[in-house]
Amino acid sequence: MRVVSGIQPTGDLHLGNLLGAILRWERMQHEAPCLFFLADLHSLSDHIDPAVRLANRREMAAALVASGIDTDKSILFAQSDVPAHAELCWILNGTARMGWLNRMTQWKDKAGKNREAASVALFDYPVLQAADILLYQATHVPVGEDQKQHIELTRDIAIKFNNDFDTELFTVPQPFIGGGTAARVMSLRDGTRKMSKSDPSDMSRINLTDSDDAIAQKIRKAKTDPEPLPDDPALLADRPEAKNLVGIMAAVTGRDEAALLADHAGQFGPFKAALADALVAMLHPLRDRLDELRKDEAAIDAILEKGAAKAADLAAPTLAGAYRAIGLKR
Repeated sequence: MRVVSGIQPTGDLHLGNLLGAILRWERMQHEAPCLFFLADLHSLSDHIDPAVRLANRREMAAALVASGIDTDKSILFAQSDVPAHAELCWILNGTARMGWLNRMTQWKDKAGKNREAASVALFDYPVLQAADILLYQATHVPVGEDQKQHIELTRDIAIKFNNDFDTELFTVPQPFIGGGTAARVMSLRDGTRKMSKSDPSDMSRINLTDSDDAIAQKIRKAKTDPEPLPDDPALLADRPEAKNLVGIMAAVTGRDEAALLADHAGQFGPFKAALADALVAMLHPLRDRLDELRKDEAAIDAILEKGAAKAADLAAPTLAGAYRAIGLKR
């Protein structure tokens, strides 16, 4: 069993990043051999200042280590430091089909109506993602709802390549359900929208760099509705802001929503105070570790260099096999 997962290195990390992916990774590493990579090649689908891209890469690496990723247990590296990702992507472009990529929901959503102006990298994103996975003979891939279609595409590419070239080179991966449930964290100002650094209001998110006082203030001012907290999670279905806060509390404390509502039904005030305390307890030590790691860029670069060397060794046989299968090497 081998698990592979990547995350785009973005600056200004927030609670959504932490509960939606990073802490799940931390749990995964205790369940299976894991490779975790910073998907910096995927970031080329958008124009980003080069200095910002490099800073984001270090920031994400530091955040992962601060959150508990053990680089002696797991392999942590930057995608661009292992050229085999780009090489295998180009090889797989000969197997993937335009019709498959045109049907990708994320391509349609992100490109919008002006597809002619979208980058080729955005269109080809799923093929690079397939290369990321197949390169390491991953047996399992952790995915959220928005990525399931991409994993199906990866499986299609692996099967077609193996059939086209009469080989069993690529392992056909399965979705990974370990690591617990990744929380879907929504905006503190609008429970129908995901928490995002692109939201113009800083009050919409909890940043990993926020002070304890800032966290408490944001939770206190988080949007709710006039109704009191119910005692049944089913009654939160049509109340997105309340549902979001209860979901965050459940993810942070590890308790189920029914138990939380049993304790806090009736009033938002005491519940918000308890949520703020739980967030501060979780984020304060993480923030201290992150501050220490930021002071030593060389140490972060060394972690990524070590991980890239291990990843490259694992990737080499698969890439060589792909070249042989298509007739470019003996």
